[in-house]
Amino acid sequence: MQNYSLLKRAGKARKPVLLKRGMSATLEEFLMAAEYILSEGNYEVILCERGVRTFADHTRNTLDLSIVPAVQKLSHLPIVVDPSHGTGKRDSVHPMALAGIASGAAGLLIEVHPQPDRAWSDGAQTVYPHQFAEIVADSKAISELLASRRVREQATT
Repeated sequence: MQNYSLLKRAGKARKPVLLKRGMSATLEEFLMAAEYILSEGNYEVILCERGVRTFADHTRNTLDLSIVPAVQKLSHLPIVVDPSHGTGKRDSVHPMALAGIASGAAGLLIEVHPQPDRAWSDGAQTVYPHQFAEIVADSKAISELLASRRVREQATT
């Protein structure tokens, strides 16, 4: 996110870009990094919240879900949430994924492996396929609930 020459090259590449928020980046810094890509003509940018560094020691990072509605207010770019990197703990991925959907995220980035303890990297934050299926089902239910709420709100206005 802070390699500006790489961001400019990504902007010239005309390929979709997933821009992950740096661990200590502010909202403004995050959006300005995306601006480097956009300024080169690449409008296929997706933002990704994956946790910020805090003093908390119960997770690797603190997943800052408050950035989702803030990004939506200030930008047209979609934002997804990565609860795997955002927490670093398998048992936190499911609830934080659901919270990400509830916050308005356009999607989720989740690490899945049939044998997470044998994964080459990030095994502690990787869910099993059956856990992933549960996350997908619960995320779909929350998304449908929120969509029906928006429809009811539009009908009354």
